[in-house]
Parts: sequence; structure tokens; C-alpha cells
Amino acid sequence: MTAEEPGPITPAAKGRGGGPADGISRSAAENPTTPAANVQANVFAAEFDGFPAGARATAVPSVFFSELLPRIEDEAELRVTLYVIYALGRRKGYPRFVTAKELGAEAPLLAALGDSGTAVERGLAAAVARHSLLAIEVERDGRQDALYLLNTPTDRNAVESIRQGRLDLGRPLPERAEAPAAKRTNLFQLYEENIGPLSPLVAEELKEAEQLYPWEWLEEAVREAAVLNKRSWRYVSRILQRWATEGRKHETPGRDLDASDPRAQLIKRLSQPTREP
Repeated sequence: MTAEEPGPITPAAKGRGGGPADGISRSAAENPTTPAANVQANVFAAEFDGFPAGARATAVPSVFFSELLPRIEDEAELRVTLYVIYALGRRKGYPRFVTAKELGAEAPLLAALGDSGTAVERGLAAAVARHSLLAIEVERDGRQDALYLLNTPTDRNAVESIRQGRLDLGRPLPERAEAPAAKRTNLFQLYEENIGPLSPLVAEELKEAEQLYPWEWLEEAVREAAVLNKRSWRYVSRILQRWATEGRKHETPGRDLDASDPRAQLIKRLSQPTREP
């Protein structure tokens, strides 16, 4: 087991100045036919449907907005820093960290940066250089990875304890994996935003549920559980099982399913009466 700090990283430039966003706004205002105006139009063309009822919130330290935000000019640094705060909020236990490999498999983050792993690395490097994030290289069970933590007194103590080998990480380092499929990413994100943190066991059950139920069922069942404040996978699975046996609203249970379809097999199994011992 080895643990060492990453090499020196060149800090990003500080100060606000006249950033690219300002340039786009002025150019678009002066000449609405310029490419910059088209860029601005494309940005606003992607409409947001709004925050769903019962969506979970992410705690962002107030000092981020008062002191850190005015200093960040690089878009990658800003997006990566915010996403790391979001990812750390999903973790439980101590120490609370996210690894470079985990961030490299986060489809929403990659999409926000143009599916560029290089941009993620650049954003992390800039955030570590600015000291908004802490980083430490570790090796466990033959796996190497970089851990990222928020720069707080508690996490500074954690990094020092990890470096000295006095603190267990609490979970194994992940293997390198490809970015998850879009629907799976959406399902995991949907669960975390509406129900709670995602444990390895629940993640496996979500993967299995994807094979058994249509996406529309999964989405509606999760949102129904959140609205009713029944935030557990057990409650969501009960909704899905009920729909499988009784039908979802006006739908016929098992309609248009081939006999070999896993959902048809589940419906058949759940529809059989339970025999008393």
C-alpha cells in the first residue's frame, strides 16, 4: 500500500476580468447574426423541464458562492468542482471521497464537458491547485486511483491519516469501467435525486429492474414513492410488482410480452397464488 500526493499542478488564473461569456453577450447584442449569437441561441434552445416535486437537494457551502465562484474562470473547473460536491453528497461514511475512475464514468459530467475525459482531468487539476479540492494517490489490493475530497478541516485530517496508513478507506477502489449507458445513468440519478444515496446492493437491484420493467414504469414508480415520502427501494419495488400483477392504470398486465421476456416470466411467477404450508 502506498499513498502519495499528486505532482504539482499549474493553478488556473484568478480574478474575474472579461470572460468569454461576457464576450458572447456583447457580440450577440451588437450583431445578432454573428456565430457567437448562434452559440448563445443554441444554449438557450435546450429547455429544462423544471425540478420535480420531492427532488433531493445538494448542500453547497455558502463560501463557494461568496469567495470561490468569483475566482473561477475556467468552465471545466467550475463544472467539475460543482459535480464533485454533488458526488460527495451521495457518499456515506468516513472518509467521504470520490475517485478519478468514478468521475470518469459519470455520464452527466462527461456530457457537460463534451464527453471529454481530458476536460475532467483539467478541471480536477485546477480545483486541486486552487485548494478547493484535496487529492491523494492511493493503492489498495493492486488497484491505484486518485481520491478527491472537499478541502475542509475534517477532510484534511482524513487525507493525512490515509497518507500515514492510519485510516481505512471504508470501501474498495473501483475497477476502471466505461461510462454507463444513458438509461442506466438516468435511473441511478433518478433514484438518488428522489429516494436517496445509492448502495451497491440497490444498484444491482436497479440493474435487474431495468431488465424486468419498461423505463416509464421505473420513472413513475420512483417519482410516486418520492411524492408519498416513501423513500426506499422496497416501496418502489412493491409498486412495480403491483403493476406487474394488476396492471399499471389502464394497461393490461403482460400485454404484448413474449413468453420468453423476463417481465412475462416475472408476471407469471407473481400471479401464481401463494400456497399455505
